[in-house]
Amino acid sequence: MTSPTLLQIIGATLFGLAVLHTFSTKFFEHLAHTQPRHAGIWHLLGEVGISGKQEATAYLDSRNFTEPLFVFAIMVIAGTRPILQFAGAAVRFVARYVPLPRGMALYFLVLSFVPILGSFITEPAAMTLAALMLRDTLFAREVSAKLKYVTVGVLFVNVSIGGTLTPFAAPPVLMVAAKWNWDIWFMIATFGWKAAIAVLINAGCAMLLFRRELGHMAAKPKEPTEHVPLSVVLVHLFFLATVVVFAHHPAVFMGLFLFFMGFAAAYQRHQNPLILREALLVAFFLAGLVVLGGVQQWWLEPVLMSMDASAVFFGATALTAITDNAALTYLGSLVEGLSLDFKTALVAGAVTGGGLTLIANAPNPAGAAILKEKFSDKTIHPLGLLIAALPPTIVAVLAFRLL
Repeated sequence: MTSPTLLQIIGATLFGLAVLHTFSTKFFEHLAHTQPRHAGIWHLLGEVGISGKQEATAYLDSRNFTEPLFVFAIMVIAGTRPILQFAGAAVRFVARYVPLPRGMALYFLVLSFVPILGSFITEPAAMTLAALMLRDTLFAREVSAKLKYVTVGVLFVNVSIGGTLTPFAAPPVLMVAAKWNWDIWFMIATFGWKAAIAVLINAGCAMLLFRRELGHMAAKPKEPTEHVPLSVVLVHLFFLATVVVFAHHPAVFMGLFLFFMGFAAAYQRHQNPLILREALLVAFFLAGLVVLGGVQQWWLEPVLMSMDASAVFFGATALTAITDNAALTYLGSLVEGLSLDFKTALVAGAVTGGGLTLIANAPNPAGAAILKEKFSDKTIHPLGLLIAALPPTIVAVLAFRLL
């Protein structure tokens, strides 16, 4: 292991401060809208001062900002009224055939069916849909803080593991699937079926625990929105699907997104206000992680590579709580000669720990941006999230290690 450069030390320090800030929002809520989003600017200024403009711009050019751009586009499209009405109708249709009271059935499906759907529409889209549906149903009335935190904890964990049925939906899988030749059949056989069992157990346990507080989810909204024509829904689904298909090609999906914005403006009567603000905040947050994450390899890679296949699972589960899980798997993809057991343990650990903190998994900030207004102080406190996410995380650990 080579000695870190001054720039790497500064980057790691800023990264640590950003993480510390994430766990201190209760005391620094007035700074919550500035520090994490500008972490990348801090790093850029430090690099300009130390290495000069040329090296600073070269470093930024070497970073891959596809994920922040994709999350921004998919959040906005998935959060539109036509997509939400379609998803809500699909969930209600399935709920008819679930032998449970309607409120319990809807709660169970939002925390299980929608996260698993994320394997096909991507995790950021699934998180956006589930969070908006919870905001407009479960959180439309005042509920206990315990229910709020357990719901968010289960949602974050289930979205993180629920995207592992395919090789293109979960960010930590995306980072390695092409290089390691993991196709959809490998994903289902190695991760998917285990993740699906854990998702169902987590959602079922939360539903049974709070069954007396879920009845109002079946109530019709007080102010029903105008029905969106099928043709408009189909156009939105087309844009959602094509953005997902071209998720690795920002020039294509951002072009499609601009066409979508034009269509949404032309048919504004069928739209709620687009969630541009929430999507921008999440995109800036993730961009900051991309910038800062690029100078963490000097300490992250030796930590990971010093572990065997068994230890790396638990190591990745713990490390992903303080760094985006896609960064961990990306670092693993840079190392040649890893065994299949090591590779699968690394990815399984990365997705298992994806619900423990707001920064553990790329879609988490999207869900938090939508739901935080329903929490005390308009903040999802990190310790509360950590405690609530531990039980479903343990279920995921058992599923991946024992099944």
